[in-house]
Amino acid sequence: MVAVLGVLVTSMIVDGNGNGDNGAAGDYFRADRTWFYVVMLTIGYMASRGLAKAGSRDSSDG
Repeated sequence: MVAVLGVLVTSMIVDGNGNGDNGAAGDYFRADRTWFYVVMLTIGYMASRGLAKAGSRDSSDG
């Protein structure tokens, strides 16, 4: 969750051309790239949770 928020906040504040207009002339961190990173983080989180659940045992497994 924190990583996703970090990506979203960074995409809002990164200025690609250094003149303070938040990259209006040349967007350095575009929205499509931002959402790609958010999707990759989500898939990574879901995969890690699936692996953690697959390795756990229930007390009734005996």
